[in-house]
Amino acid sequence: MKSVITTTISAADAAGRFPSSSDLESIQGNIQRADARLEAAEKLGGNHEAVVTEAGDTCFAKYPYLKNSGEAGENQEKVAKCYRDIDHYMRLINYSLVVGGTGPLDEWAIAGAREVYRALNLPSGAYVAAFLFTRDRLCVPRDMSAQAGVEFSTALDYVINSLS
Repeated sequence: MKSVITTTISAADAAGRFPSSSDLESIQGNIQRADARLEAAEKLGGNHEAVVTEAGDTCFAKYPYLKNSGEAGENQEKVAKCYRDIDHYMRLINYSLVVGGTGPLDEWAIAGAREVYRALNLPSGAYVAAFLFTRDRLCVPRDMSAQAGVEFSTALDYVINSLS
């Protein structure tokens, strides 16, 4: 699984060199943010059902046409799949926070997501709205510390930008 540490070491190894000072500074910064990332992962993991439900509800409130016949949420089974997808992204965000890199998101969600959504007639904009809501709803210090909030928001922004 890709992280800042594995990426840095792989790049140095591929170049046949030891990690440079800037490589080590990057790793050190990543390690220094580990407590905040783990706090964000813990808070998300402990409250993921509510986070997913609110994000999904926001998606369908913003795009009510999705529940029309022929659309992504035309029946309860399809609505449940949309919530499942949001839950999947939140789990991958959680994993990314734990490993300190975007590897889980890149490997299991981002690659080809837009093309899949287009092929299945699933509007990626609705998912973007769900993740924007989650990011904008975040309240520091109610939900987590300021630094943990930054780490969580950064991961959400990564998903938002990849789907936009």
